[in-house]
Amino acid sequence: MRPRFDYGDAVRVTRNVRNDGTYPGLATGNLLVRRGSIGYVMNVGTFLQDQLIYTVNFLDQDRIVGCREEELIDAEAPWTPSKFETREKVRAEMTLAIDGEVLVAAGTEGEVMRVVRGEDAVQYHVHFPGHVLQVPERALGPLAANTGDEDG
Repeated sequence: MRPRFDYGDAVRVTRNVRNDGTYPGLATGNLLVRRGSIGYVMNVGTFLQDQLIYTVNFLDQDRIVGCREEELIDAEAPWTPSKFETREKVRAEMTLAIDGEVLVAAGTEGEVMRVVRGEDAVQYHVHFPGHVLQVPERALGPLAANTGDEDG
């Protein structure tokens, strides 16, 4: 297991980082670092002998947090902000059909399985009841229960 990033490297976090209970002074679930934020690697360690964990200092937020390697990209890599992230609940803003067959009615709730970032657009693999579809961002909306801190 060789680390992709080294001490001092600038990295971008690709998903919102929330307190899992290990960050002192904040409640579990509180947003620590918003996706798209840039930080600097301070240390590289392992967790359970099979996961690389980077200690990253996000200077703008004055936060030092642990991030898994799959949550980080090089700060200079192309980045397209997304409205939603993996495991977030969404709803279809419009009827979704393939070859004229309606698969998902407008208003149907789904769950984001994957964020697919292009150079200038974002699409999502969304699990709707009975179907997993690749859907453009404009076709999705937040559920009322979303907290509004997912922009990014």
